[in-house]
Amino acid sequence: MAGYAIISLGGKQYRVREGERILVDRVATEEGKTFQPEVLMLGGDGAFELAPKGSPVTAKVVGSQLGEKIRIGKYKAKKGYRRHTGYRSKLTQIEITSIGGKTAAAAQPKTETAAKKPAAAAKKPAASTTKKAES
Repeated sequence: MAGYAIISLGGKQYRVREGERILVDRVATEEGKTFQPEVLMLGGDGAFELAPKGSPVTAKVVGSQLGEKIRIGKYKAKKGYRRHTGYRSKLTQIEITSIGGKTAAAAQPKTETAAKKPAAAAKKPAASTTKKAES
């Protein structure tokens, strides 16, 4: 059902599809690494649902770049006051690799350590009966 997702990054919301590349504000993840952004909503096929906690959307950092140069000018008439400044936004290009897929933690089978713990607990009651016999 998940044809698109609405994610939140850097205080902004983006509508993304699987395989899409977008420019977002600088993300503190290294190039080539993957991360999971906060998912607000999943939608597709004319319907949508609020994203359950831990909804899997995986994004990969492709690279970083500078945004378009913004020029700012201040001016006051008849006073000779003129100031110019500007800046370039630091951006990160990300690629959405999967929407609605299984997470790595959910795909792993349960380990056998949970099955071994009850067996160890069965041995302990035998040691406590010897103390009662001495009293």
